[in-house]
Amino acid sequence: MDSLAEKALFDTVFGRLEASPRTMACAQKAPGLALECHDCEIKGLSICDALEPDEFDQLERIGRTASYPAKATLFEQGRDAPFVSNLTSGALRLSKLLPDGRRQVVGFTLPGDFLGLAMQPTHMYTADALTPVKICQFSRHGFSDLIDRKPRLMRAVMNMASRELTLAQDQMVVLGRRTAEEKIASFLIGMRNRYARIHGSSVHVPLPMTRLDIGDFLGLTVETVSRMMTRLAREKAIVIVPDGVRLLDVPRLELLAEM
Repeated sequence: MDSLAEKALFDTVFGRLEASPRTMACAQKAPGLALECHDCEIKGLSICDALEPDEFDQLERIGRTASYPAKATLFEQGRDAPFVSNLTSGALRLSKLLPDGRRQVVGFTLPGDFLGLAMQPTHMYTADALTPVKICQFSRHGFSDLIDRKPRLMRAVMNMASRELTLAQDQMVVLGRRTAEEKIASFLIGMRNRYARIHGSSVHVPLPMTRLDIGDFLGLTVETVSRMMTRLAREKAIVIVPDGVRLLDVPRLELLAEM
């Protein structure tokens, strides 16, 4: 850490792992294939990009790659979380089960996104694969130790956490203060911007999630999602295609989304 203030902030936001037999056992490598960080296609999008080329061998020692088919559950809410993960390809749905049994979709993960920023001993949500996915898994304890020794990596983690906090705050506004049409427009523009970070700007927006997933994320019924998508298509703001949508009237959608 560069300063005691930075360390105190990181400890407060993310918590620290104690060097107990339990957490030391988590330092073992994740099952799967060895990492090949130097050839990673999304390295520039992830927090790993904060490391120098000669430091990646330290990351490779605590991690492994893993692949999952579509519809697989990577981990479940409330279960032990010995690893943190970086999504390298595909898309995930993140959801929480409410006390009354209802499901709340809390987000969708795309390549370059990191799972486990809070460094908690148990998973805070359930992660399901919307498509075939590949991830890099790192020992939670080993990754925490690496952050302590690499201030640039710590800053990258904090920057990503700050971005996620901003997205969460925006989502609160979407859920509480916008009409159904504005919610759909905000979702489509938000997904377009996220994909632009990965593939470059495009009017084509893949939507690997179902309309039910979108509804659970936006606080809408599946019928309302379908009706709003149909309305936007009829008004020539979008074209619905098999794997998502094409945005025809981006300025109008941005105005609806207030972005």
